[in-house]
Amino acid sequence: MKRALATLAAAPLLVLAGCGSSDSGTGGGDAALEVSAAFYPLQWVSQQVGGDLVDVRSLTKPGAEPHDLELTPKDVGELAQSDVVLYLKGFQPAVDDAVASQAKDAGFEVSVDADLSLTASEEGHDHAGESADEHADHAHEGSQDPHFWLDPVRFEKVATAVGERFATADPEHAATYRANAVKVVEQLKTLDGEFRTGLAQCASKELVTGHAAFAYLAQRYGLSQEGIAGISPDAEPDAATLRDLAAHIEEHGVKTVYSETLVSPALADTLARETGATVQVLDPLEGITDASKGTDYLEVMRSNLATLEKGQQCR
Repeated sequence: MKRALATLAAAPLLVLAGCGSSDSGTGGGDAALEVSAAFYPLQWVSQQVGGDLVDVRSLTKPGAEPHDLELTPKDVGELAQSDVVLYLKGFQPAVDDAVASQAKDAGFEVSVDADLSLTASEEGHDHAGESADEHADHAHEGSQDPHFWLDPVRFEKVATAVGERFATADPEHAATYRANAVKVVEQLKTLDGEFRTGLAQCASKELVTGHAAFAYLAQRYGLSQEGIAGISPDAEPDAATLRDLAAHIEEHGVKTVYSETLVSPALADTLARETGATVQVLDPLEGITDASKGTDYLEVMRSNLATLEKGQQCR
């Protein structure tokens, strides 16, 4: 009944959207739950926890930049028919609005479980490692950092929460969802151990990245991030900020500047050229594309680790 009513409510939107099927869903027509995930890491964890019991559609299409997501009428119509909508409040305002208007009961917002405790200025400097007073002094400068999935420990808590949310939505299969969530947590614990070992002894602790997406990773593994762009990759720095970054690179002997998938490497290339550093690709995992060094979250994270071990000169 709920799904039928949602279909009727979304009918005008579906008419506007026209024909065609989603190219980002998984599962089959007999799935117990229809799930909309706002962007790739939430799509991945939904697929792992739900398995064949869920049909997962990502609202952010492959190759699209999730920060700038705009939903089509068809996207909103599919969201309105979902049993569960996983999203991160504040990360994609279009999704926040669509959930509020079309899927209040289905919405599952993950920021509390993700423990979004860091802020970063639009120039990209993170405040990990500061005292409480220092952190408070900078609080007005930045936005809450949404990139929790780059810290496997934070992602563990989200995986557990997704298992519970699916169990609530589909009690008949609750044991399966919870068991799958435990398996995901075990995978993430293994990944965390690999990062701890791989980044334990590095010649450089300074991490210069395409945009300020890696603060949680940096905090977890003893690095210090400087982002060329801010939390959003389109928040480009001014000339003075670029000069400061170049001075930072030279002062700290940084050998590698990291560009990323989905956005232009031009600024990273410029900084590297001016400072004698090399450029490597560090993937913020906001989406999987043909340029990604892996086919899923775990593979790309392990590729990131190998890139960091080389770029930070780790033993």
